[in-house]
Amino acid sequence: MAEKGAKQFLAFDLGAESGRAILGSFDGEKIGLEVLHRFPNQPVTIMSTTYWDVLRLFHEMKEGLAQCLQAYGTDIASMAIDTWGVDFGLLGPNDELLANPIHYRDPHTEGMIEEAFKVVGRQQLFEQTGVQFIRFNTLFQLLSLAKRNSPILDSAKTMLLVPNLFDFWFTGRKVTEFSIASTTQMLDPEQRNWAFDLLEQFSIDREMLTEIVEPGTVIGPLLQSITRELGYEKVDIPVIAPASHDTGSAVAAVPAETDDYVYISSGTWSLMGVEVREPIVNEKSMAHNFTNEGGVCGTYRFLKNIMGLWLVQQCRRSFERDGNSYNYDELTRMASEAKPLRMFIDPDADEFMNPLDMPTAIRDFCRQTNQEVPETEGDLIRCCLESLALKYRWTVEKLAEITGRTAQVIHMVGGGTQNQLLCQLTADATGLPVVAGPIEATATGNILMQAMAVGEIATIQEGRQIVRNSFPMQVYQPKAQGPWDDVYTRFTQLLVD
Repeated sequence: MAEKGAKQFLAFDLGAESGRAILGSFDGEKIGLEVLHRFPNQPVTIMSTTYWDVLRLFHEMKEGLAQCLQAYGTDIASMAIDTWGVDFGLLGPNDELLANPIHYRDPHTEGMIEEAFKVVGRQQLFEQTGVQFIRFNTLFQLLSLAKRNSPILDSAKTMLLVPNLFDFWFTGRKVTEFSIASTTQMLDPEQRNWAFDLLEQFSIDREMLTEIVEPGTVIGPLLQSITRELGYEKVDIPVIAPASHDTGSAVAAVPAETDDYVYISSGTWSLMGVEVREPIVNEKSMAHNFTNEGGVCGTYRFLKNIMGLWLVQQCRRSFERDGNSYNYDELTRMASEAKPLRMFIDPDADEFMNPLDMPTAIRDFCRQTNQEVPETEGDLIRCCLESLALKYRWTVEKLAEITGRTAQVIHMVGGGTQNQLLCQLTADATGLPVVAGPIEATATGNILMQAMAVGEIATIQEGRQIVRNSFPMQVYQPKAQGPWDDVYTRFTQLLVD
């Protein structure tokens, strides 16, 4: 329940598994959150291609808006949308959606990185974009469409990344927000604009691309046609571009007081890195496949995309198919009871991107690398969590090597902080204290940027103090590191990069 006299902000936070409409109530010192509407995000597979059901998602967002208006009236300061990165919708000459966006895990981009290097070499592509090479980046998705002679691509007049597609449907204005643009491998990070010379080499029509705007930009008012559909004649709610990339919003809410930290935005993916003022584009960042993504208030997120709790989610789905239904707490308990530090995977190996059966993929990887093979459910989850913790250790080391900054603490935010075992394993593996929280970091960062856009908050530092005032944090101190040191070299030999 919102407090009397507080400013009300509506955040739509869409992740890979679900979406939420969350009301943020800000009284000048603290933010309170209320989930108004929660809905599944269920991709649809048709003829071997997997799509996002964006029409259903838009319908659910309108339902969330309706519930907000019914509960709190029309005095809403603003609303904003964040989603996952890279995926996009293509609009035709009359702004109609030509097809549902293809899911980033769909196999249509297999081999596209190698095809791209035939057009522009690896070093040149990295120098111009500063982005980690992952096959589902927007550039490679467009290249896949071109290679398949897609008629949709031929008909397209506008490309909008997913959060900005929804912004367009809510406001009628087509823009691309900076943080989401930075996930595409089509942006010049130093110029903070599209890398037009690069795109010309790939025969990508620059006219498809829209103006890039900074986080905190007011896109426009909510369309009257939408408010009338919901039963309101006139509702004056500005739509804000937060950090439209969910990780950008999550990092905005990291409750750090100093600069000597590493963050992990933990969920389906683990996004691990540091906040910097200039992009880091050099031989080391390319060699270790790090990325420069847009942040808020003129910053960049220099980070590594790590597979994250997708590994556990997919194991859980497999167990359910076999008739064994466990919640995440039960899986974590089983993992905590399993014998530690026996077998490991590289979370980012291609085998784990979208396997038919995750437990089978994990067992095959262990067998092929001459390790003990996990047998029980607890063994499998323990293998996933310990492998993530060791990948975090590797990432901490590479961040220090590349940036020259030595971390004193890890701030872990997002839904993954609810996995206390993962938080403790991360502290143990890295030898660094882990400060966990807030859980709803993405929605919180979304709301912070809305509050900045309407003048309620002056700086991101002030916003982070508000986060510290508003949410509980839990600190995990590292325990015995010796056993982790003993297995770390063996783990690093498994890594693909």
